[in-house]
Amino acid sequence: MNPPAELSRRQFLQSSGATAAAGTLTARDLPAQPSPVANSNLLRIGLIGCGGRGTGAASQALAADSNVKLVAVGDAFRDRLDLSLETLGKQKEIADKIEVPETRRFVGLDAYQKVIASGVDVVLLTTPPHFRSIHLKAAIDAGKHVFAEKPVAVDAAGVRSVLATCAEARRKQLAVVSGLCIRYSYGFRETIQRLHNGALGQLRTLQANDFRGPIWVKPRQPGQTDMEYQLRNWYYFTWLSGDFNVEQHVHLLDVCAWVMNGEYPVTALGVGGRAQRTGDEFGNIYDHHSVIYEFASGPRLHAYCRQQSGLRGDISVHVTGEKGIAKLAERDRGLTIEAADKWTYTGAKNNIYQTEHDELFASIRRGLPINNGDYMCKSTLMAIMGRMVTYTGQQITWEQALNSKENLSPAGYTWDAQPPPSPIAVPGVTKFV
Repeated sequence: MNPPAELSRRQFLQSSGATAAAGTLTARDLPAQPSPVANSNLLRIGLIGCGGRGTGAASQALAADSNVKLVAVGDAFRDRLDLSLETLGKQKEIADKIEVPETRRFVGLDAYQKVIASGVDVVLLTTPPHFRSIHLKAAIDAGKHVFAEKPVAVDAAGVRSVLATCAEARRKQLAVVSGLCIRYSYGFRETIQRLHNGALGQLRTLQANDFRGPIWVKPRQPGQTDMEYQLRNWYYFTWLSGDFNVEQHVHLLDVCAWVMNGEYPVTALGVGGRAQRTGDEFGNIYDHHSVIYEFASGPRLHAYCRQQSGLRGDISVHVTGEKGIAKLAERDRGLTIEAADKWTYTGAKNNIYQTEHDELFASIRRGLPINNGDYMCKSTLMAIMGRMVTYTGQQITWEQALNSKENLSPAGYTWDAQPPPSPIAVPGVTKFV
């Protein structure tokens, strides 16, 4: 992924198109003419990445349409592949839609190529985020519709690659649906539409609280090469996950960008570090980040995220405007707007993971494939920008982040290849590249 000539913020936003509210199909989301694949024929699904998220995505894809089958799967590890198929096969509602013979069960770091070449129509990309830009390009080059789990890159080089790939997908009339699933929440859609319609007037500040406990860790096993160990324990290595503020917190950053009606920050400054996750098994990622994003139109976003034990949890977005405040926390306190009158969302609550697949397959059937490439690229870059400022301690602009020369790719993708160096970032010492 060679970086192109420097891009300005305006060029990036223009080349990626205007960000549309998820699920609201605009001229920029849709191809100029219906796709030639719009029909009721069998759609063959391939799964690339058989972890928990991939297994869930496959289940939801199979439930989204009456005439689909899972026909090929691929993963770096055989045990993950076998467990995924076993889990899916126990789900009675979809078991008869699984037809994956041994000849279409692909294992290894090149498994994605074999899945894509196996005759599938739709590909689910759910590997560790580092691989998303590579796999997405291969899928679109081969003419496949894609579900791409978030985030779509771990560095600016990856973002630039995905931006170009999504433009190609639009040209080819191929669907690209993002795993930034809150965009597919009925409640968030209505609430944010009210904000766009002026319920709070001019926005002043936003705050994103992403306070979670620790997650799984995979201790190193005897005989593992460095590459195998890090791929097993991928969450804790920046080159694979992007750090947890990129891998997880991107959801709330994307919500904030959505609230801002597609405006992205011009600068960021922040702090972060490792307070609890200090052992070698935790790789080189942080366990807390705090970033202030500034927008050209005036508002500031205070974005906080942590993954530590023994602390109060909270996953919510708070918006302050000239007329009042809004709280967006569907799972907890609900979706509310408090201005002259108080409004609370009382409509239907949907399974956002299912809805994103329902709308993906419906768009393919209509011949009007959804393309979420705009906001999935920009929100991923926003998260990476946050990591850049917490790792370096410097204020960084959007243009600097976009044109960063940092490239976290290893020299090669083999089991005996050396992963990229993974020093723990020290603010004030670690340099912006």
